[in-house]
Amino acid sequence: MQLTHKKNIAQALAIASCGLVNPVAEAATDDRFFSGWDIDAALMYYGEQDRVQAIEAIGDFQKQYDDESQLNLKVVFDSLTGASASGAVAQSQHQTFTRPSGDGQYIVGAGDTPLDDSFKDTRLQLSANWIEQLSLEWQSNIGVYGSREFDYTSLGVNGGIERSLNKDNTTLAISAAYTYDLLEPVGAKPVPLSAMAIRQDFISEQAFRQAFNLTRGDDSDDKQTLDLILGLTQIINANWLMQFNYGLSSVAGYLTDPYKILSVVDNSGTSQQYRYEHRPDSRLKHSLFALAKGVVAGDIVDISYRYNSDDWDINSHTFDGHYRHYFSDDFYGQLHLRYYLQSAAEFYQPFLLMGSILPEYASADYRIGEMTTYTFGIKFGHKLKGDHELSYRLEWYQQTPKNNGTALVGQLQQHELFPSLTAVIAQVSYSF
Repeated sequence: MQLTHKKNIAQALAIASCGLVNPVAEAATDDRFFSGWDIDAALMYYGEQDRVQAIEAIGDFQKQYDDESQLNLKVVFDSLTGASASGAVAQSQHQTFTRPSGDGQYIVGAGDTPLDDSFKDTRLQLSANWIEQLSLEWQSNIGVYGSREFDYTSLGVNGGIERSLNKDNTTLAISAAYTYDLLEPVGAKPVPLSAMAIRQDFISEQAFRQAFNLTRGDDSDDKQTLDLILGLTQIINANWLMQFNYGLSSVAGYLTDPYKILSVVDNSGTSQQYRYEHRPDSRLKHSLFALAKGVVAGDIVDISYRYNSDDWDINSHTFDGHYRHYFSDDFYGQLHLRYYLQSAAEFYQPFLLMGSILPEYASADYRIGEMTTYTFGIKFGHKLKGDHELSYRLEWYQQTPKNNGTALVGQLQQHELFPSLTAVIAQVSYSF
């Protein structure tokens, strides 16, 4: 699910503070319950302007056994509401769309980007990881993962091993993960590139329902993902270290978004029908990652770059950096800057032309289109008594989709087909 809205930031922070900090601080007084555990708890608000809003609660638990073993447990709960872009283009007249279930419809006003305002979901994620120090040079880890939301179940296992060399100044690592996802779309899977049935085009409810059922396939489908990461970490000197990773990811199965559609327009740019998208059933991704982290005049700096490429022809570049300054031993501030650049998938099309031969694959989902994004954030942290720490983070996110070179016809030239998206992120964390 995508996380995408806007609320009063101060209110979100107040909610986070009341909902997280006080209960945790109170619970921390019970040493018997938390004895031996290091706990990180956080509450985060994510809000896109006029679109999706999400609240996420996170609990991370770590316990050390002797000097050789460590157990990590993590619990994440998400709640999402709001409106999600369907993939259809804006028009000079209002548009009517059938909801994914076939029960009901929604209307989008003239000039507005089509958004399905029924988007809502909750997700519970649980994971566990065991780290074992096998010897002075070797360390292993193994983990399990599971998450569940209304129409999606994900289960996974992972494992890895590390080898220390050069008096622990060099670390080589290899890790792998396997994930099985089960999708159960509302209203069942749409038939790829089939035309949406609109109730007002039929003389009776029975005729509409028969037409709608013809656009439906199986009730569920699955996909499987295999990830492999090779890593090298090198300590350069007393102040700096560098890390390099290569990642390979192979995904096979149902990769289409069952809730996304494309507009089919005539030469005047007027929508004549809507078709459900279709994506390939496999994807192979490569990634290269480099990180430099160090201390400059007592401040902590990290800068990273990631390059991703896949056989959908999506290439991306990510530049990320953090700068942390300690105002005192107990108080720090941190700046965060991130820039992301992405090219469009080879089958990405903002719309289809009436009368043209239907392609094998097509999607108007802006998330696989050409775009740039910027993130700017600030964070403050306080060290409290007993090795406790309280921190707050506030970030601003700007996403700018771009036309991938498609010629706009007729009225489409009058509308914003690639609207920018802004979001705020507010988080409060407590560690003890």
